Amino acid sequence: MKMEYNPTELMACVAGRVLEDNRSVFVGTGLPIIASMLAQRLHAPNLLIMFEAGGIGPKIPTIPISVGDSRTFHRGVMAATMDYVMSCAQLGLIDYGFLGAAQIDPYGNLNTTVIGPHDAPKVRLPGSGGANDVGSLCHRTIILMRHDTRRFVERLDYITTPGYLTGPRAREKAGLPAGSGPYRVITQLGVMDFDIETKRMRLTSVHPGVSVDEVVENTGFELVMADEVSMTEPPTERELRLLREEIDPAGIVIG
Repeated sequence: MKMEYNPTELMACVAGRVLEDNRSVFVGTGLPIIASMLAQRLHAPNLLIMFEAGGIGPKIPTIPISVGDSRTFHRGVMAATMDYVMSCAQLGLIDYGFLGAAQIDPYGNLNTTVIGPHDAPKVRLPGSGGANDVGSLCHRTIILMRHDTRRFVERLDYITTPGYLTGPRAREKAGLPAGSGPYRVITQLGVMDFDIETKRMRLTSVHPGVSVDEVVENTGFELVMADEVSMTEPPTERELRLLREEIDPAGIVIG
């Protein structure tokens, strides 16, 4: 009998499957941590997890409550600093970076600064933190966010973190590393990547119980469609047991 799961558990499993062994990943609080922990326990034992506060290569026992929690250094290869970790990104040593956002546009540009005009916003958001560094310097960024028309918009109120900017080669013209940029967008509805030619967001799979039409209705711009939009594989029993019994037994994120 298959185990039931919630959207957060599904997103954690999908994000964890993207991460490869013998790669490095810059993670933040919450869903990125549990996705990285899940990947490390299942198929990527040599995944090098890096935290903004300086923990590098830990074997995390249970979910930390922040990127500065002592568990982010547990059995790590190095206890460094924020400056050191950011320098690793600048040197091109970090393969993946996780990001979230209040708004995203067709090219994967992100807004975490304001809703409305910058000088007289309706809502003032936390700002960049390390997000601009991650989006600018990591080879591939994985964006985790809720999917609706308020967040998936044709034009951002403010660009906090660059995606593909205005399209093909725009990142390179802006001085950002060649070949870098948004890699996946994972939401409660489906999974998107970016079209190689146009750099616009492309729907590749919908989650169980979700239709393509539902994704389109919740997107404020025209999505490119993959030749074949597949169905996301649901969480396995092993993935769910690891999440609930070892990684996040208190339900801090998945609860």
